[in-house]
Amino acid sequence: MSHQYDPITIEIIQSSMQAAADEMFAALRHTAMSAIIYEVLDMGTGITDRHGELAGSGAGIPAFVGVLDKTVKRILEKFNQPGDIEPGDIFITNDPYNGGVTHLNDVILVMPVFAAGEVVAWTANIAHWNDVGGMVPGSMSTDATEIFQEGIILSGIKLFSRGQPIRSVFDILTANCRMPDFLTGDLWAGVASVRVGEHRVLEIVNKYGKDVFLHAVEEYLNYGEQVSLNALKRLPKGKYSLVEEQDTGPAYQVAIEIRDDEFIIDLRGSPDQDKGPFNMSRDEAVTACQIAFKGITSPGRVANGGTFRPLKVLTRHGSVFDPIYPAAQGIYYEITIRVHDLIVRCLAQHMSDQLPAGGFASVCGTLFGGTHPDTGRPYAVIEPELGGWGGSPQADGNSGQFCALHGETYNCPAEVAEARYGVTVDYLSFHDEDGGAGLHRGGKGVRIDYRIKSDNAWLTVAYTRSRVPPWPLKGGHPGSPNHVLIVRANGETERYSVVSGLTLNTDDVIRVMTATGAGWGDPMQRDPALVKTDLKNGYITEEQANRYYGLGKREV
Repeated sequence: MSHQYDPITIEIIQSSMQAAADEMFAALRHTAMSAIIYEVLDMGTGITDRHGELAGSGAGIPAFVGVLDKTVKRILEKFNQPGDIEPGDIFITNDPYNGGVTHLNDVILVMPVFAAGEVVAWTANIAHWNDVGGMVPGSMSTDATEIFQEGIILSGIKLFSRGQPIRSVFDILTANCRMPDFLTGDLWAGVASVRVGEHRVLEIVNKYGKDVFLHAVEEYLNYGEQVSLNALKRLPKGKYSLVEEQDTGPAYQVAIEIRDDEFIIDLRGSPDQDKGPFNMSRDEAVTACQIAFKGITSPGRVANGGTFRPLKVLTRHGSVFDPIYPAAQGIYYEITIRVHDLIVRCLAQHMSDQLPAGGFASVCGTLFGGTHPDTGRPYAVIEPELGGWGGSPQADGNSGQFCALHGETYNCPAEVAEARYGVTVDYLSFHDEDGGAGLHRGGKGVRIDYRIKSDNAWLTVAYTRSRVPPWPLKGGHPGSPNHVLIVRANGETERYSVVSGLTLNTDDVIRVMTATGAGWGDPMQRDPALVKTDLKNGYITEEQANRYYGLGKREV
């Protein structure tokens, strides 16, 4: 290797790329207008190589970071003539059929980085916007039957040309949004983020030279591939399959083959596409498989485009995991977590000493809004919710965490929700519903009570794992279901797992109840001292301690 390609320099460039992506994340977070971005962190950032391979993944939701490379590749396919892509250009997309990958609320900005007249990298980010038009406020309806009902569609278009905003595009965006001030603020935050990334990448290129930079990126991708190949050698080889009934009746099916140099996930046996919005794009199916693959092979190591070279994903066009246009995809995220959980459950049956039992495994997306009682302005709350993870061979499951797709997401603080949205958070705690007993018990689900403070508010939710509970391992007990209770001002109670545009009025309460994870191992084998500690700390009730763990019959 020549001096200019010495390994120390290569390592510095790779670390600098990661730092640049992290700075992009910070820029987006600190300049966004919506709490779903700056508090919940429903976003992701990344840097790809010139061909669209993920080279520097920033912080953020894994299911979002895994989208960005696919978007850049679609932009490169579309804008493939000389002069189509120029310095200062910024492209925008949200179309899951054309590089948007997820659903219309998740808007992606990508920007080419030019050095010496050629593209050397791309900077990219994705964030959830509160409203992009469509048939209902918040743009996500469980009743949608085609994508046109879900909002404005941006199929990879220029937002900036040679550094200048294309005003007509801005006008079209704001005209198709119920909350244009929030849209504008979040849009400019995304612009700031990709520009910060461009600036940092150019600093690296200018310091070390274009050729050295390109070589460092290539080496990093090759390293990612080698990490995955080494991990595959440690996994049990063979063919595995699983058929799992879903809450609504249909069965999802996966077949997995693990080889020395390849990990094949076959989803072709799954049902035809849903008539509503419970579909996911082919690209999103790949992303779900990538997250599962990474967690099973090398969760603590590098994640880039090379990491996923040994992964092969098979889908059937026209299925729920690869729908035909213009199928609706607004609730794609619940299908994403279902695929991830399906893969993990399939392998956990054969690797129960390495993998955990099932968790709440739902984004539990909760959307509600209305008119702020003090300001009269419209508001929209869009939150994923916390839940319990399954017990593992080593320990109890985590309590009050987000699902596997959501990485570094945070819950919105009660103080922020009350100030920004004009609702009252009456209650936030773990709940006492039955579920998750085991040698290593499942993590606790949460109860959150939101009290509505104005009339004619609305609620949309789409929770899975509401009928088919989290799955146990090695003699543990299933977890509890995800659901929502509506406690009306007159005391009447209604229960939902899927509902769209439900009308709420003053002093109605939305009670979110997320699942407790499943248990791992026979609960009667749990150390009685740990059972007493759980009882003392309020993780279980006295009745549960006696019924599931036999505490009254066992000596400490």
